[in-house]
Amino acid sequence: MNIRRLSTNENTFEADLKALLAFETAQDDSVDAVVANILKDVKARGDMAVLEYTNRFDKTNVKSLAELEIGKAELTAALSSLPGNQRTALQVAANRVKSYHEKQLMQSWTYNEPDGTLLGQQITALDRVGLYVPGGKAAYPSSVLMNAIPAKVAGVQELIMVVPTPNGEKNALVLAAAAIAGVDRIFCIGGAQAVGALAYGTQTIPHVDKIVGPGNAYVAAAKRRVFGVVGIDMVAGPSEVLVICDGKTNADWIAMDLFSQAEHDELAQAILLTPDADFLDKVVASMQKLLETLPRKDIVNTSITNRGALILVKNLDEAVEISNYIAPEHLELSVENPLEMAKKIKHAGAIFMGRDTCEALGDYCAGPNHVLPTSRTARFSSPLGVYDFQKRSSLIMVSQEGAQVLGRVASTLAQGEGLQAHARSAEYRLKK
Repeated sequence: MNIRRLSTNENTFEADLKALLAFETAQDDSVDAVVANILKDVKARGDMAVLEYTNRFDKTNVKSLAELEIGKAELTAALSSLPGNQRTALQVAANRVKSYHEKQLMQSWTYNEPDGTLLGQQITALDRVGLYVPGGKAAYPSSVLMNAIPAKVAGVQELIMVVPTPNGEKNALVLAAAAIAGVDRIFCIGGAQAVGALAYGTQTIPHVDKIVGPGNAYVAAAKRRVFGVVGIDMVAGPSEVLVICDGKTNADWIAMDLFSQAEHDELAQAILLTPDADFLDKVVASMQKLLETLPRKDIVNTSITNRGALILVKNLDEAVEISNYIAPEHLELSVENPLEMAKKIKHAGAIFMGRDTCEALGDYCAGPNHVLPTSRTARFSSPLGVYDFQKRSSLIMVSQEGAQVLGRVASTLAQGEGLQAHARSAEYRLKK
């Protein structure tokens, strides 16, 4: 295993850092072309198109979408079939996620001006949301909880989940998580055709207002294309972790924290910043020792070699400065006083403070959402939350007295813009 080592003392550091962070986010033209055709077909033919793509890509042989819908009884059975420890772990995680997200609920408010004019904001939930859950190589019950629970806390009336089931194989953990989270309907479909079905609606699957959840390149391209017809959460890039350490944490812990992101896929990124050169050597030794113990060691090795880095900084303040530039998805502050350091962090999806707070806890059960901005988008984006499933409507009720003042202001501005009907509309309310 080889991991690049950088130092801020090198003249080439800025260029080296930019090269390290560079990631081609533009979609593959061939993928986009395939997705465009699938979406067009689903929009035109509905159920039949979805069925044909599902049978082709998932190697199934079903005659109707009704056969691909999972009923409540099957969800309950999946939950009951789990070993006790798994069922308990899912429930504990769900309770913590719900408790955290309940604190995010936005409230409606109004206020009255002296002339009796009322202004305010009314909060409402989305009517129907689609949740995409990946299937195939791996199962992600944690993604079900993190996407479904905030939607339900927000008050979404109907949550429709789609999950591919290659060769018809269903994952009991995913179905159990859906049961716990209160998902309303589930269809065993995936890919761009599932995104199209949710966006446009078919004879069986109703159209939704927003689509959330991760997926492969085809799913990401489909979400990009249907945005505007429906809302989407984000188009996520590879997972990433940045660790700032003062050199006093167990090197094995830090090595495994880096590996925990690297094992997601070959494009994941794990970076360590520290002012302690000797600690970098210790972490490398730990990596060499621990890599062989991992079942996904080949993926970890590729990720660490191609996109990982150990960076020697002058001091922790410089580490914070670099972190704010990187704007990582996950940021670990493995230092003596993490709360003070956190105050200096401007850009990060989630901040994990203290030596005992490994990022993996956030993935599953800490409570905050694990759907986070990647690829430096934490500069302008936030974690998924209840607020993504609520909308704000402005409230305006102008009194007769208020209309006399506001009407003249509006008329003057409208005349300046050359919009005569606007001006007259306001002027009609003025007393003669």
